[in-house]
This record gives sequence, C-alpha cells and structure tokens, in this order.
Amino acid sequence: MNILTSLPTACSNVPERIFNIVSLIITIMKIAIPVLLIIFGMLDLGKAVIASKEDEIKKGQQMFIKRIISAVIVFFVVVIVQLVVNLAAEGTEKGNIWTCIQGFTNGVSCEGSACTVNGTN
Repeated sequence: MNILTSLPTACSNVPERIFNIVSLIITIMKIAIPVLLIIFGMLDLGKAVIASKEDEIKKGQQMFIKRIISAVIVFFVVVIVQLVVNLAAEGTEKGNIWTCIQGFTNGVSCEGSACTVNGTN
C-alpha cells in the first residue's frame, strides 16, 4: 500500500530505483545479518559442547550471548537511525527530511512525475 506522502523537492531528483535498492539492502540487512549471527553463535556453542571442556563451553556461551546482542543491535539500527534523524530535524525541514528517510527505508512508487513513499497505513 502507498502512504499518501509525496516526496519533497529536496529528494525528488533521486531516481526511484535508488530508493528501492537502498530499501531492499536495508531489509536484507535487518533479516540476514541477525539470522547469520545467531547461526554462527549456535555453531560456536555446539563446537564447545562437543569438545566437552568446561573452559571452551563458557567461552562458547559468552560468544553466543555476544552474537545475540549484536544481532539485536543490527536489527534495531535502522530504527535508531530514524529516531536520531527525527530528533535532529527541526521545523519545516523535519517533514522533508523524514519523508526522504522513509523513502530510503520503505522504497517509493512513481507514476508519471508523482512519487509516493511505500508503507502501510
């Protein structure tokens, strides 16, 4: 679905394809990196358990916890960046900057010369 938010003139010169490629990359990063970090953490922990050494099991547990924390941070990095940009933008420029950021994170749809930001209502 499209949100009825037109792109401001500040970012209207950016091609639709760029918005959508960046959006796809962000989506892949939000999903693939945390999953890979958890899988690698499970492999590390599995190797330690198979080795049956108490020191290696503790190191494996610590590494697994660090990887899970890293996965959560990677997953939420986009939300954190959006929050910082929202807090940093002021006045009338706030809507323009925020709409551009949403265009990069959600992608855009263009019909003719009018582009709208993709998203859910």
